[in-house]
Amino acid sequence: MSSNFFAYVLLEVTLQELFFGVDSPTTSLEWAVAQMINKPEIQQKAVDEVDRVVGKGRLVQESDIPQLNYIKACVKESLRLHPITPFNLPHVSMSNIVVGGYFIPKGSHILLGRRGLGRNPKVWQEPLEFKPERYFNDDKSSKIELMEPELRLVTFSSGKRACPGIALGTALSVIALGRILQGFAWSVPENEGKIDLSEAPNEFEMAKPLHAHASPRLPATTYPIIS
Repeated sequence: MSSNFFAYVLLEVTLQELFFGVDSPTTSLEWAVAQMINKPEIQQKAVDEVDRVVGKGRLVQESDIPQLNYIKACVKESLRLHPITPFNLPHVSMSNIVVGGYFIPKGSHILLGRRGLGRNPKVWQEPLEFKPERYFNDDKSSKIELMEPELRLVTFSSGKRACPGIALGTALSVIALGRILQGFAWSVPENEGKIDLSEAPNEFEMAKPLHAHASPRLPATTYPIIS
């Protein structure tokens, strides 16, 4: 085959990876904002944290992430309810094994359903509710990580075949949600009810694009100038 063919395939794969990396956080953020509009008390808690940590004189930046635990909890909760992809990468069992009381023969192809894990009522209380507080200890001192060490949900997969963009994707999601809430107060448009949280047939996107009202919260000089 010609070198042009391989160059085309390489370009196609690269573009797929780039667009997947951009589309995944934006879909998750759309769900997070929609959920927080319907639950303004959660939105207010997140805004209060951003105002306390960052203030209104500058925008959220990467160095703020360790202190934005409630924002991270909101991102994590959005990923739990609305995972980026339906399954993790396929694996094959290397030997006969019993997992959770289920016998898995050697050579079995194994897929983990991310949506089922994140909404499992045996693991999560009120699994269909958007509740960022579920990730905190009673004293609210928890340091939130978007990875789940106990594998109660699989957001980015794990091990050698984990998503290579974990650090970038998590940082992008936290900064973006922080800035979205810092820059604007979000609400349902006038004369409309709550945001429709129906899922699209693929179960990972909103059935209807988010339609919301955004009111500026910051001094005009704080917003970046887009030319």
